[in-house]
Amino acid sequence: MWLLKVFSVIYFTACAAQDPYDVSTMSGYVSPTSPLPMITIYEPPVPSLQLQSEWSDVFPSEKVELSCSVTGSSDWTFTWYRNTQLQEPDPNVSLSPEGSKLTITAATQTHSGSYSCKAHHKTKSVTTKSSNSVKLTVYANKPKPTLTRRSNFDKMFPGESVTFTCKVDVASGWVYLWYHKVTDEIPAHNNNAYTIASIDHPNSGQYHCKAKRGKDPFYTEESDTTFLQVSDPPKPSLELLSSWPDVFENETVEFRCEVHSTDWTFTWYRNQKDLNKELMEDMYMEEDDSLLNVTVVTQAYKGDYACKAHLDSRRVSSGFSNTVNVTLYENVPKPTINKVPGFNPMYAGETVNLNCNVDVSSGWKYQWYKDGIELRATNETNSIHLALSDQGRYWCKATRGEIISTDFSEEIQQYVLEIPIPSLKLITPWFHVFPTESVKLSCGMDGSPNWIYTWYKHGQEVQADDVVSFDSNGATLFIRSASAKHVGQYNCKGHLNDRSVGSNFSSGLTLNVYDEKPRVTLTQDPKYRVMFPGESVSFSCHVNVSFGWKYVWYKNSYPSIASGINYSLNSVETTNRGSYACRAERGSDPSFLTDSSQTIRLEVEGNKPKPLLTQQPDVEKVYTGELVSFQCKVELSSGWRYHWYKDGKQLPINSSSFEIHDANLSNGGTYKCMAIRDKTMYNTQYSDERLLHVSEIPVPSLKLITPWLDVFPTESVKFSCGMDGTADWNYRWFKDKQPVQADSTASFGLDAATLSISSASASHHGRYSCSGKFKSRDVTSNCSDGLTLDVYDTKPRVTLMQDPIHNVMHTDDSVSFSCHIIVSSGWEYRWLKDGSRLTETGNNHTIKSVARTNTGSYQCQAKRGRDTVFSSDQSQAVRLDVEERPQANIILLTGWSEVFSTDSLVLRCGVHESQNMWNYTWFKEGQPINLQPSEKHAVTPQNDPEQSLYTCQGIRTGRPSYSRSSDYFKTKNLLLKRRVLLSISGCIFFGIIAVFLGCIILRVIRKPADGEEKPEEAELFLTMAQLKNRDDAPCPLVEYITDAELNASSKEADDNGTICSETTPLPITSQEDQVVTSENQDGTEKNGGLVSFK
Repeated sequence: MWLLKVFSVIYFTACAAQDPYDVSTMSGYVSPTSPLPMITIYEPPVPSLQLQSEWSDVFPSEKVELSCSVTGSSDWTFTWYRNTQLQEPDPNVSLSPEGSKLTITAATQTHSGSYSCKAHHKTKSVTTKSSNSVKLTVYANKPKPTLTRRSNFDKMFPGESVTFTCKVDVASGWVYLWYHKVTDEIPAHNNNAYTIASIDHPNSGQYHCKAKRGKDPFYTEESDTTFLQVSDPPKPSLELLSSWPDVFENETVEFRCEVHSTDWTFTWYRNQKDLNKELMEDMYMEEDDSLLNVTVVTQAYKGDYACKAHLDSRRVSSGFSNTVNVTLYENVPKPTINKVPGFNPMYAGETVNLNCNVDVSSGWKYQWYKDGIELRATNETNSIHLALSDQGRYWCKATRGEIISTDFSEEIQQYVLEIPIPSLKLITPWFHVFPTESVKLSCGMDGSPNWIYTWYKHGQEVQADDVVSFDSNGATLFIRSASAKHVGQYNCKGHLNDRSVGSNFSSGLTLNVYDEKPRVTLTQDPKYRVMFPGESVSFSCHVNVSFGWKYVWYKNSYPSIASGINYSLNSVETTNRGSYACRAERGSDPSFLTDSSQTIRLEVEGNKPKPLLTQQPDVEKVYTGELVSFQCKVELSSGWRYHWYKDGKQLPINSSSFEIHDANLSNGGTYKCMAIRDKTMYNTQYSDERLLHVSEIPVPSLKLITPWLDVFPTESVKFSCGMDGTADWNYRWFKDKQPVQADSTASFGLDAATLSISSASASHHGRYSCSGKFKSRDVTSNCSDGLTLDVYDTKPRVTLMQDPIHNVMHTDDSVSFSCHIIVSSGWEYRWLKDGSRLTETGNNHTIKSVARTNTGSYQCQAKRGRDTVFSSDQSQAVRLDVEERPQANIILLTGWSEVFSTDSLVLRCGVHESQNMWNYTWFKEGQPINLQPSEKHAVTPQNDPEQSLYTCQGIRTGRPSYSRSSDYFKTKNLLLKRRVLLSISGCIFFGIIAVFLGCIILRVIRKPADGEEKPEEAELFLTMAQLKNRDDAPCPLVEYITDAELNASSKEADDNGTICSETTPLPITSQEDQVVTSENQDGTEKNGGLVSFK
């Protein structure tokens, strides 16, 4: 600091020694003694805020522009405020480069408020007051126009007028857009009212509107739609209320004109002439003109009548209605009479239609007469279902209304006869027939050949088909091949040819037809399928229904000479082998032959049979307690009784089989059998012998497949059960003598030979055993020896320990973790750090030299098993915190002022960022120096002639017990460099003193010219206030001091291998140095400025 003051004095003294005029001409310099110019102070102008867009009340997404300006000047920038708060950045708000224009591109409600601005001078620190304010209102939603319609009828008619009105209730400046049929814009109609002076059908449809405003138009919502329906006026309907349009003189005609709506009036026309203008005497109308009545028709009233409808309140008229033509006849006609059919006579039950007809007009009612008596019939056609009483003479006449009546028609005569009854006869001799037999019936009517006959069965008509046929007029019914469908009561009816005359039914005949042909039964006694030579046999043939049967015998489908009901063979031979059958027949032309009986095959075997002996189960060895059955069977024929033998002795058994229910060792032996025919006493050979072995049931062997019988919850267990040397067994499992059932955790392998418990729990604890069951037989072994499974209540607890037990470790320390489970065996271990898996697998994890990366939470976990791995829960977490070992540093204590007075350097060792007490060990070229631990170490040319590398290390009794070694410190040529640097500095200092003295001498020697005005002597130094008010005074000293070269790192530090600059702390030993240091701090606090000596 004292050097800075000396340089300042020298600089200003040199400047003062120059020519006074030269000093005053320095750039920006004004002598403090010069007269000061007059300064005028103005009040800053107030900016003007204007709304550039047209409206201050806007809607969402509408654009707003505001401008701020200062009249007559462009040297200003602007700041904007909303509600007196500085406008915050907003993506929808943009400013012009100098801030004179604020644009809100898409307004929202958050932009509502009072806006103002302030101006700031570009070159001067001048800020104006706030401008006038503009209040901006932003509505929450777009407005929706209201659409109304005048002449608001549901239906409008062509030529009427309609006006639509669109209105937006908020804001102003709206231009209206009109739309027809949703998307079609109506051009050139921007007013809020749209009028159609004369509507037509194309104007039908939906109408709506919306509004817009602004250059970049803002559009409102669309209004609700209103529908305009343009329809033609309804066409009136003309209805003739009287019964007929063609009339006779003096009859009445009445019309009605209708429109399916109210408020309509009517106008009447005849031959398209308005009747309202020429109403005749016998014509009148109702009040609303909807009815027209002509009371007495004459020739003058003929013509086409029509009407029109009028809606007077809206000046609308319809077109013409439909027309009705009124025709007038001059004379009353005479009716004609006829009858259908024209047969005469007719039979009772026939229907005759008598027709009375008037050829002109309509609406006639008819009166009928028989033999001069009026009948009830009034229709044009009189239909009569004839009886004998209906015979007689008929005529008619016609009437219409109360005044019109015709003359009588001509007469017509009708005769009526009774219908005869036909006779039914049976031609074939019997009513009980069999399928395929024929039947013939006849039907006849005495004395008339013109009848056709119809046959009925149970009231249903019989139709001809491929079995049923009739002769030419149906008088004979022939059933060629009867079947069950022909069963029933038959009768017949006669029909007169070409007439609707039918007789009553004849008497009935019932025909019975069996469902099928009679069944012929063939029996054999005895009923042996196979016979042996010398045995006798007899066959019998029977038909159990009807009578008159003859029998025919067949052997191998060929007829034989036997004809009776029985056929016997007293001593069979092999030549009698064959198939035997019989049939029955009756009748002739054609005869009826039954189907053949069932065939009985007679086999005659020449050799004695040998029984087949079988055993169940069909095995060489059975187990005690099993069921063993034997069966003896002769494959040929039947009727055998059996004899049994064991070890050559007959057993008291005659059936074809016998059973040993609970086999034991004594049932073993050799078994055989033979058979004897029960009726003929014919005996077979002995069967083959069968040897039976009976053995004891083996006991299964239970084994544990998994290594442990003491397991933990969720661990898997597997047992096996087996019989030595065989796979013929299924197995059952028991726990504490109770059957084990498969569930979600317990399952069985093939044949249940293994029991797997996928996730053990306390419920699986117990003694397990198994038993075997033979797969193909009902054989069950005793239970095996038991194995006891112990299941712990909980998973094993894993214990994690740390050695040494320190909360904080330091880098390069060694630490070891151990993991233990005190129950069971077979454990493998896995290690985790902060939840991530480590590679170590043993129960110990050792870190020989910890680093900061080893900081974390350590856990371990145990597992065992191969196919299904069981894992314990993770141990408790042990937190390992690793801190950097403190760093030792070497500081040079020898100061600049001591370089000329000493030949040694003093080094000090310290541990940074540590509050602990340390001792220090010194090292030279990596080897310890054999001295007492000390904070300082002196280096002299005697003890370090080669300028070696030095390091130090802190040591202490607590943790950490030692620090990291310091960086190397090199002492080579350090004293010499400092001495050279101080010599150069001295030369520079004395050179500056010489320049200072030269300036003083020049100022004394040089005198101003005579007559020249001597300027007032200026002060050498400016005061702090003058310096602060001037920003144009150059300060070369400051420029020199802040030169970047002075901030460059010292080359000396580079040579020593450590950073050693002027900021390296040196011990302050003298009071003068302490004063300089204090002044330096004061100068720094005052930003390095020079203070006047005043």
